[in-house]
Amino acid sequence: MKQITLEEKRVAGLSVRTNNASEMNQETAKIGVLHQTFAQQATVSYEKGACLYGAYYQYESDYTGDFSVLVGAEPDMVESNTELEHVVLPAGDYLVFSGEGEMPQVVIDVWQEIWRYFSSDDCVHRRAYTVDFECYTSENSVDVYIAVKP
Repeated sequence: MKQITLEEKRVAGLSVRTNNASEMNQETAKIGVLHQTFAQQATVSYEKGACLYGAYYQYESDYTGDFSVLVGAEPDMVESNTELEHVVLPAGDYLVFSGEGEMPQVVIDVWQEIWRYFSSDDCVHRRAYTVDFECYTSENSVDVYIAVKP
């Protein structure tokens, strides 16, 4: 894990509203289906260095409440046959957690590491619950950016 400061970035894609309890049940999970739908309806310019994003935003409360998820890429790196929504990844301080391995298990493992870190008694950071996001840098690697309070 490392701490970085990012500049604002826009992402265009498709979104759903969900929560972690729903995502733990295969019958009510929406994020995997969202990734599949996006892959069918949009083309990302990976050859130009694009990154696939999974942005988590509009948090109702914390990790226990509802939130929105948008799967997409930077607007100039994606083409779609359907109207895309936009979300801003705000400038600010983020903790970056990284993992490599088979998808989607590596993403699940990284999120479990994040939840352990923030629930630890000696954690020095507090989540901002503004916008968090995953950046898929290859078929088997992901960086998860968690917004933290200054």
